Amino acid sequence: MNALGKHILAEYRSCDASILNDIQKIENLLLKAANKAGAFVMGSSFHRFEPQGVSGVVVISESHLAIHTWPELGYAAVDIFTCGDNVTPEASFKYLEQSLKSQDASFKMIIRGDKT
Repeated sequence: MNALGKHILAEYRSCDASILNDIQKIENLLLKAANKAGAFVMGSSFHRFEPQGVSGVVVISESHLAIHTWPELGYAAVDIFTCGDNVTPEASFKYLEQSLKSQDASFKMIIRGDKT
């Protein structure tokens, strides 16, 4: 890769609302998504909002994964930013699509730090 990293901006629609509102499940899913990409997890921080919704970040040595959920809309926005050639952020996207039970998922990839 002729860049510093890949940044996936993912949208998951028509997801299972009970998953999107479960802070433990969301944290576990993001940690596993980081592992699926081949990333090294450094730490994480998550917060559940009242009456609903979860936001959180997993810091990886290659950058981060972040999520914000709207259970009432069945929607989650996720950033997956990875640096280097040894990680596969697309694997995280696919894992989360299945795990959130999204019926309509999409992403845009931005190449960061183009070296050309």
